[in-house]
Amino acid sequence: MNTFKCSICNYIVEGSDAPDKCPRCSAVKDRFVELSEDKVRLIEKSRCTNQLHMGLVSVLDQMHSIAESGIQDNLDPGCVAIFTKARDEAARLSQFIKAEIEVHMGKGKWG
Repeated sequence: MNTFKCSICNYIVEGSDAPDKCPRCSAVKDRFVELSEDKVRLIEKSRCTNQLHMGLVSVLDQMHSIAESGIQDNLDPGCVAIFTKARDEAARLSQFIKAEIEVHMGKGKWG
């Protein structure tokens, strides 16, 4: 099984041969590049961590939303302080993760 990457949109596909056209951007077959074994191993190794990062961003988005609701509820200053800190930390951690994923993409640790 070989792994090919579209040089236009970076779509990755596995198979004995590159597809006739890219399923994502419709680029023709000759726009696909076969990835080396080292690059394929790097992508495979990073998939678990990248999925965990994306799952955590989803949870942090929920945390941000819940914290906003708590701030709006405004029961008392102590609660508002907790919800405000939770909202701010969720936003900060989400940005950390997005930056890390961008680093992974730049190093070929994505696919």
